[in-house]
Amino acid sequence: MAIAGPYQALLTANHERLASWFPGFDRPPTPEATRADLELRGQGWLAGTELPLAVAVRAEDGLRLAGAVNLLINGPARSGEVGYWLDSAFEGRGLVTRAVTTLLDHAFGPLALDRVELRTVPANTRSQKVAERLGFVREGILREAAAFPGGRQDEVVFGLLAREWQPSAN
Repeated sequence: MAIAGPYQALLTANHERLASWFPGFDRPPTPEATRADLELRGQGWLAGTELPLAVAVRAEDGLRLAGAVNLLINGPARSGEVGYWLDSAFEGRGLVTRAVTTLLDHAFGPLALDRVELRTVPANTRSQKVAERLGFVREGILREAAAFPGGRQDEVVFGLLAREWQPSAN
């Protein structure tokens, strides 16, 4: 809960931009909803169904929150789905690639997952480039799989298998 305030501030600042990529961002976030979401993610972590991580960068006064990366875990299937978002001020610095690399090292290492998916809407070319950079294979399009307030959109599905992953040197 220590990051609830900064997390809320980032979500508010980036709400309009994130709403175009994520179906669940149809209303501006409230502090109560942000705290509830963080608590739910923490419960998912304790239950082993989610790995929620904050993305932070060094700042003069310590660390500054820059975004989040998350892994939804399907234990019985030994698979997961990665998602992420970043404050617009931090885009283009390789932060998402580094954060997802760390997440994948953990997913295919200690968590022993066999497969991780990454899904995005077709217009989100930046996320598609991240997927390709990390070795994900574009597997197809799920027609009208994402429900947005303005209508349904397709989702591009990328998949990565454990045997295809090259762990980072970190």
